[in-house]
Amino acid sequence: MDQKVALITGIGGQDGSYLAEFLLEKGYKVRGIIRRSSLPNTDRIEHLIKKYQNFKASNEDDIPFLVKYADLMDGNSLREIIEKFKPDEIYNLGAQSHVGISFQTPESTIQFNTLGPLRILEAIRQSKLKCKYYQASSSEMFGISPPPQSEDTPMLPQSPYGISKLAAYHLTRLYRNAYGLFACSGILFNHESPRRGHNFVTKKITQELARIIVGEIEKISLGNLDAKRDWGFSKEYIRAMWEILQQPEPEDYVISTDETHTVREFLQEVFSTVGLNYEDFLETSDIHKRPAEVPALLGDSSKAKKVLGWDPKVKFKELVKMMVVSDIKKKLEETGNVSITSDSEKSEDYYIEKAKEVFAKVQASKNN
Repeated sequence: MDQKVALITGIGGQDGSYLAEFLLEKGYKVRGIIRRSSLPNTDRIEHLIKKYQNFKASNEDDIPFLVKYADLMDGNSLREIIEKFKPDEIYNLGAQSHVGISFQTPESTIQFNTLGPLRILEAIRQSKLKCKYYQASSSEMFGISPPPQSEDTPMLPQSPYGISKLAAYHLTRLYRNAYGLFACSGILFNHESPRRGHNFVTKKITQELARIIVGEIEKISLGNLDAKRDWGFSKEYIRAMWEILQQPEPEDYVISTDETHTVREFLQEVFSTVGLNYEDFLETSDIHKRPAEVPALLGDSSKAKKVLGWDPKVKFKELVKMMVVSDIKKKLEETGNVSITSDSEKSEDYYIEKAKEVFAKVQASKNN
């Protein structure tokens, strides 16, 4: 039996990198596309690139992992990639994925997030390729609809990002119903990890804590602390993406933890991990607030639990600790407070205790 081929857009992102690892373990040939950049944007998949760059094969088609340049704003490049690799499954994870930035760049957000999926769906339709398509949809599509939110909840997005994702969601449904494509959307609620992008609030908080510990900064500046979000672990969520495409019929699914926390709770949990009170380090500013806010997101993933067997294991506190330790470890290594070689296999608690020790020394030196 031939190996399945999966094509991942946005393979260099948090979800794309975890999905690539997951599918390679499943025995897939994984092909990814990235946009050309003057600086490398492959940090999260660099280990895979290095692992397979010298893979001995008679031709390129036999290499397990390949990354090529293409662009969601360039239909020709997408068609060429799809015709070249003839994937069995396409996971469209590429997007302008930051809600706040979408207010500053609404036009390009629509270009990437709505017209990008349309170009892929059209390429599949026109090529008559028998492949399954996964669209990365977002809980931001629900906007101001009261929680909990399920597949049947009205969608009232409050940002160009949410609107762009909702349009792509409806296009995916249209191509499924009108043309018979196996096209599905995973409506994923917020999912985080140590690989989260730097300009997301969760990652900002854990990174700023690490900088406070070593004395680089004294305060963290945030906006709306009362927004509620349903936070899960990205590495678990990519399994749900795969499960959605393994079903006999194409359908859409909400993927969530069914548990909600405020940004304030996240902030409090991050700082308490190292024994600090966040209130001693917090500044709030309207600069970080958005023109329109989504007050509360809380998923109802009953359908996914019943059909996909969806059962997230990583809970809120564990997720927070994982992210805190990752950023603390990185900052302690960067500043020479721990050795990269000898301390690389230490436990999470080791880095937490080391962080407390370093912070105490920094404060003592300030007071002398």
